[in-house]
Amino acid sequence: MTRIVFTTLLAFVTACLAAGPLVRDVPTVESDIANIASQVTALDSAINAFPTAGGSLLSALVIHEQATSLAAALATAATDVAATAPFSETDGATILGAVEAFEPTILDALAGIVAKLPAFEALPLGGVPALVAADLATLQADTKDFENGLIADTPADLLAQATPITSAIDAALSSASAAYASATA
Repeated sequence: MTRIVFTTLLAFVTACLAAGPLVRDVPTVESDIANIASQVTALDSAINAFPTAGGSLLSALVIHEQATSLAAALATAATDVAATAPFSETDGATILGAVEAFEPTILDALAGIVAKLPAFEALPLGGVPALVAADLATLQADTKDFENGLIADTPADLLAQATPITSAIDAALSSASAAYASATA
């Protein structure tokens, strides 16, 4: 009896693995974007809470933790959007609006992280700027993967609206990464 149950279970698992990746849907992508927006807000809040002088290592690590959470949300969203069929006009417009809604917050966070570089450099324990640089590199890669997936699924007539959003976020990420480039040298 145990052998039959094991054989049946093995056959089921094999069939599930052979079926390939799960197909995602638009509500999953919308949920991912809501999670990204939440993570962006948390990161922006942590950056804004860090003082321009006299900050603590603990506060800097909160920023790192928030950046890590945002990177994970972006990676999940990139995987989900890659497994989603192209968006309809309505879904594409909704998704575009959701991304556009958190664009100012991510731009503020990235400007803030650049402004806080001297405060991170002044911390008694070195290495925080290098940690921020590593976080920015991860966020840049995960953001690009997510953007590429969104662009691939967006209806052609909405691309003109999407391009300025991705360009602004990419430019801000590049600027922040450039500001911290010397931290990794």
